[in-house]
Amino acid sequence: MKENKPVTIQSDATLLLDVHDPAFEEARSDISVFAELEKSPEHIHTYKLSSLSLWNAASAGIPPDDIIKRLEKWSKYDIPENILFRIKESVGLFGKIVLLPSDDPYKLILKVTDTRIYNEIKAHKKIAKIIMLSDMEDNSFFLKLVDRGTVKQELINLGYPVKDEIPLKKGAHLDITFRETTLSGYSFSVRDYQKEAAFTFYGEGQPGNGFGTIVLACGSGKTVVGMNVMEIYKTNTLILTTNITAVRQWQNELLDKTNLNEEQIGEYTGVKKAIRPITIATYQILTWRPDKDSEFPHFDIFRKGDWGLIIYDEVHLLPAPVFRVTAEIQAISRLGLTATLIREDGRETDVFSLVGPKRFDCPWKTLQEKGWIAEANCFEIRTELPQNLEVPYAISDKREKFRLAAENPIKFEIVKDIIENHREDSIIIIGQYISQLKKIQQMIKVPIITGQTPNNEREKIFTAFKKGKEKIIIVSKVANFAVDLPDASVAIQISGSFGSRQEEAQRLGRILRPKEKNAYFYSIVSNNTVEEEFSSNRQKFLTEQGYKYHIELR
Repeated sequence: MKENKPVTIQSDATLLLDVHDPAFEEARSDISVFAELEKSPEHIHTYKLSSLSLWNAASAGIPPDDIIKRLEKWSKYDIPENILFRIKESVGLFGKIVLLPSDDPYKLILKVTDTRIYNEIKAHKKIAKIIMLSDMEDNSFFLKLVDRGTVKQELINLGYPVKDEIPLKKGAHLDITFRETTLSGYSFSVRDYQKEAAFTFYGEGQPGNGFGTIVLACGSGKTVVGMNVMEIYKTNTLILTTNITAVRQWQNELLDKTNLNEEQIGEYTGVKKAIRPITIATYQILTWRPDKDSEFPHFDIFRKGDWGLIIYDEVHLLPAPVFRVTAEIQAISRLGLTATLIREDGRETDVFSLVGPKRFDCPWKTLQEKGWIAEANCFEIRTELPQNLEVPYAISDKREKFRLAAENPIKFEIVKDIIENHREDSIIIIGQYISQLKKIQQMIKVPIITGQTPNNEREKIFTAFKKGKEKIIIVSKVANFAVDLPDASVAIQISGSFGSRQEEAQRLGRILRPKEKNAYFYSIVSNNTVEEEFSSNRQKFLTEQGYKYHIELR
């Protein structure tokens, strides 16, 4: 066995990485480019060579020989032959199907370099409906311009990624530049990793670039990356985000840090519907319709502006109906921003095919070590069910078991203890169940924000918290995403959404904005219940990022 070779490659395409090896950090940096981290307990981290991870590597221009060289550098043992074959086959698939422009402005060329794949596509009933045989000698098809996204989606479902090399439309010109001093009076510059992310996405404006996803930790400034891309493209931009609070935050950031004025920025929500050169809309308004059989009336926004760029904030939350319209706007540069590409519905490949491949990411711990996000201490506090709930819990189905465990009344006393231990901190209490949160509010008398809280009231509470007038606020899952609370240093999760890994990451993210003090994330769980099982799954993504949960029994 060789020393400083921390990776064991197994024939099932898993890579086992020894955390205690001196070369751990360097090896992790090398293999994370083409392998997905599945789990990371204390001693051995497990990665997977999946088709999607290898296609992401291929789209970033990493050839199979480079991947194999990196594995040979770190592997304790010889690489299994089937793994070598898998790498060459998966990476080799990227580029066998290429989308190209044609002389007809309403048609595209789908060129297939492999005759077997060509015949398979031609025989596929669903795809055959949207492609036309071409009169060219090579293996190629024609398809309508509007089917550009649909064919990519269908082909990736077959296991064939499409390399899209069609030039993207420019959109209307709009002068966007950053201020050196923000309107709020602070000196401002784009961080190196934010610039790298933006220019990696842009790719010198060459075909095959200008679409894809940037993955960065909560609190690391994904909004600034988006604005940097806007500054590069200098074009009318449509920004889609999760809620009105996030819309207003984008507006404030653009006004504070760029030369744009209020007349150039429009809000398209349930409250206002103004289309301007920069328009910020919510996913909710786009997916609203009078009934399930009606069309989506607000989808017209994609066609009303002369957009040259679309930004999908929190792209991992992209609703299914928006996937459908996204297929129609493939000619526009499109940027996805997220802290994690995990989708609990397993539709990561749809993000790949319709928005674009992962173009850039940076480990959370790397950003923490450089001081760009706060150092976080994660605690799981386990408490027993009270005696009077033991029988109801025993006879309930799994869903009701989870709710009984999540709403364990003993958690209230633990919340009070944590608050007492953090009297000088700004604290967010987060939970899944409104009735539980309202009981806490009655107990400690602090503001609460739920889905029923009017937007103006939400803004007042968030503003009071940011200014330090309120030291504690209670929030439901409406604050999971795209809510900027820079001074929060303690988060108490009293209940979560079953096993949602993305939710756990986003909730920790509420306290990761860089600050003078460390951040503390407490998750309170009922011991020896199904909640403990779901909690373990929720934590998986963060442990993959290198965070450790300290377990305490109460």
